[in-house]
Amino acid sequence: MTAAHEVPASEPVLQEDCLSYTPTARSVSLVRRRAARLVGEWGHPELAGDTALVVSELATNALLHGGLRDRLFRVRIVLTRRALRIEVTDARGERLPTLRTAADDEKFGRGLLIVAQLSDRWGVEPRTVGKTVFAEIGLPGPAEVL
Repeated sequence: MTAAHEVPASEPVLQEDCLSYTPTARSVSLVRRRAARLVGEWGHPELAGDTALVVSELATNALLHGGLRDRLFRVRIVLTRRALRIEVTDARGERLPTLRTAADDEKFGRGLLIVAQLSDRWGVEPRTVGKTVFAEIGLPGPAEVL
């Protein structure tokens, strides 16, 4: 896990989407489809699959480990020139995510490993109420574009 980090103020936001969801399993599929569609519309269709998987894992964690009855969780996606940032905010600030190695026979416990593999960095930001878990996927810079 990396230190908490906001998109720098010097880095202008090109696109942004923020929406709150009910704490149900159906919301995870809605989040996944919306994120993949938006990233494609924002000119990065090559990131749609990774974005869908990362946001799905973070939203599932919010639902399973960060939810409180009748409290929404929020998903924010921000595109800058350098990165795509995915944030999921839930109400349970005392339940922090940790990377762990799941046993072969466990059904759960691999989500953050997937997030860590697909993103350039991820972390947790405390809030007055709850927490925000974020992942950032770097975009190629001008020198890297072929």
